[in-house]
Amino acid sequence: MVAESVWSDMELSVVVPTLNGRDRLAACLDGLAAHVPDAEVVVVNGPSTDGTTGMIRERDDVDVLVEVSTRTANVSRNAGLEVATGDVVALLRHDLVVESSWLDGLVDGLTDAPVVTGPTHRTLDGGMTTEEPEQRRIGSREVTYFNGGNVAFRRPVLDTLDGFDEYLEAGGDRDAAHRLAGLDYEVAWRPEMCVRQKYSADGGVAAEDRGVEFRSLAYRLVKNYGVRPAAATGTTRRALRDALTAGREVIRGDLPPTEWFATGRAVVTGVARGAADGLVARVKDRSPVRNPHGISDRSDRAVARYDWR
Repeated sequence: MVAESVWSDMELSVVVPTLNGRDRLAACLDGLAAHVPDAEVVVVNGPSTDGTTGMIRERDDVDVLVEVSTRTANVSRNAGLEVATGDVVALLRHDLVVESSWLDGLVDGLTDAPVVTGPTHRTLDGGMTTEEPEQRRIGSREVTYFNGGNVAFRRPVLDTLDGFDEYLEAGGDRDAAHRLAGLDYEVAWRPEMCVRQKYSADGGVAAEDRGVEFRSLAYRLVKNYGVRPAAATGTTRRALRDALTAGREVIRGDLPPTEWFATGRAVVTGVARGAADGLVARVKDRSPVRNPHGISDRSDRAVARYDWR
């Protein structure tokens, strides 16, 4: 009864960034139409080359389509946040489909916190996997991480955060989690706010791009915490763990030594660059928001916008 009361007073927008995922996006939109028919749906596309635009324009359940020329997740997220009109805005990845309980979980979570997230159920040949909430203490902060492809925010929180940091090519949701903790915002976890994934994700930064991964990691930690043990420990631990794993693969003959050295060089270079850029960002935005490349700083990267509202 409480959830129904909150939902009746809430205008929900769902922002769906997509890149070359027409068929998966169609399934995602079908799920929203079935389970959240009253939500405003904003699709941010681009730059796709698989006919996504034509597919969307033939549907009657997408309110706004934004075409962007840059393929990073945070650019797409911010482009969608700029045009969404709801007082609650959800982000949904294009290859995820909301379950029937998704809306109830979202509404219930917002009664406890201004940000709510939930698990992803992945269908595999041998069954299904799911996720558990992830929390970590860094310095004096208790950081609750969220799934950037399945999360909802009350609008004032997004306005305070100034959206996502567009410097980041990876880990933008984890950066936002650090900033939420720094601003004393809580994140609720609701198992009912679940989505399912039948396929692997596509688009964006490749998981094997270790230089980008560690540059983003060093940047967000230094930007949020400065040059202190809390920042250095996480980066060092991650690099050592990956180096040991790769070393075992070299010993087994599964990885050429030259590739190991090349990866190590990319990690070191990425950490150095990310740490330096993180320091610059920390100086540029000294406020608790820590977002020098947010919505208020962005240039409009939309190349086309179709509004059927």
